[in-house]
Amino acid sequence: MYCNGIALTDFRNIERASVTFDKGVNVLYGKNAQGKTNFLEAIYYAAIGKSFRGQHAPDVIRFGAEGAMLSLDYTAKGREQNITMRLFPNRARAVEKNKVRITKMSELVGSFRAVLFCPEHLSLIKGGPAERRQFLDIAISEGEPTYLATLQRYGHILKQRNALIRRAKDEPELFKKTIGLWSDQLAREGAYIARSRQRYVKRAERYVKECFADMTGEKESPTLVYLGCDKSMGDYEDVAGVEKRLYEQLCSFHEREIGAGATLYGIHKDDIDVELNGHSARLFASQGQQRSLALALKLAEGEICREDCGEYPVFLFDDVLSELDASRRSYLLEKMSGKQVIMTSCESAESFHGRVLYVENGQVLEKQP
Repeated sequence: MYCNGIALTDFRNIERASVTFDKGVNVLYGKNAQGKTNFLEAIYYAAIGKSFRGQHAPDVIRFGAEGAMLSLDYTAKGREQNITMRLFPNRARAVEKNKVRITKMSELVGSFRAVLFCPEHLSLIKGGPAERRQFLDIAISEGEPTYLATLQRYGHILKQRNALIRRAKDEPELFKKTIGLWSDQLAREGAYIARSRQRYVKRAERYVKECFADMTGEKESPTLVYLGCDKSMGDYEDVAGVEKRLYEQLCSFHEREIGAGATLYGIHKDDIDVELNGHSARLFASQGQQRSLALALKLAEGEICREDCGEYPVFLFDDVLSELDASRRSYLLEKMSGKQVIMTSCESAESFHGRVLYVENGQVLEKQP
């Protein structure tokens, strides 16, 4: 899979620009705050339907503009395709794939696949469970179309159940009559999500082990375990059993949840337990080891994508090389051989092999003026 190019209008600081990419390494080079990351953000937007910076769609629209547009040309399985998005401040975005209107993002995610690696991802190991859940949800959604739709339904049900819990003291009869219905629906969607997450973690562990063996000469051994809401459950392949257990938990602690004002049990609390040599990587691994594990997780994401669709995704590196030491940097670039990479950097252009594009004030030039 290759990103052939992208055209942008009124996206962040980019009034109007277009850029094409080679199939190998492409470096967007320039000073800070010139728009390098904005190009990566737009490419990834086409892949997952939202900004990796966490903002809402109106936030990416250039100040004073009525809307923003991105048009990404890519090749998948030898076929040239296009994704176009138009973003507006006060109404829903308009999305087209090959000029056909898309109404649900679950119908689009997975069409163009990209793996993003940015400095924030280096805290995947030492950060909180929410960061690791987000990693899983994005990675799985790109390869499993029904997962995103299920995750969206889960989020809607969770929101409704939480609202009911907050009203429980004022409307106790309504709570008693309906809490079981919301719990049943939440357990049903959660069981599917838990199974998908555990499957992905098992697949990722194999590649993380391989990466670490390469990096350390087989001196260190990582393990990944999916930690669901019931730590004793073990295997999540029995979806009916997981659903039953989730439902039981959701029905067992109403007073505690009313006190907290929120749903305390479910897949929205799950995590990945990452260990290195039998010890918690979050608590005992060095910063360098934690960064190596984060790097291995992102490389595993690319390998699983290749397994699922038969092609490597596009790798997007947002100024991440400057955050890695020389050995990890060399390892990452070596692993990218034969794959398309689009990266940003503030470092000297002479230090890179590949196509170097200079970015200044939202414009892309073939060389620095």
